[in-house]
Amino acid sequence: MDIAGVVSKRANCRRRQVAALIVRDRRIISTGYNGTPRGVKNCFEGGCPRCASDTPSGSDLGECICCHAEENAISQAAFHGIAVAEAMLYCTLSPCLLCAKMIINAGIREVVYEQEYSFSGQTRELLAVAKVACRQFVRG
Repeated sequence: MDIAGVVSKRANCRRRQVAALIVRDRRIISTGYNGTPRGVKNCFEGGCPRCASDTPSGSDLGECICCHAEENAISQAAFHGIAVAEAMLYCTLSPCLLCAKMIINAGIREVVYEQEYSFSGQTRELLAVAKVACRQFVRG
């Protein structure tokens, strides 16, 4: 989880820095952080009009063009031809419903998150029904 914290510092979103790591056979195979899509002006440079506005946190999310960390970790693996089936995903925040669907369809078998953020009952239930283990990381 410490590595995820370092990766989150690469995030270019103005509002929040989030990271995800995909691990298979105890090796990191992909990383992702939140921010604008490849080739689009970075969020902190004004690339995302929603993030640059005074829109309250959690509202008008459909207008945000930033990609989530989990989404970017899965996409990055696909871009480089790396299979993520049966892998684990470590993320600094709990996944949203959209990311949970991507995690399930990518074949990831377990999610470990550090902090809870808008982790709805629907998201929890969907992961459970799909037999994706999900747990919160507790620093010891």
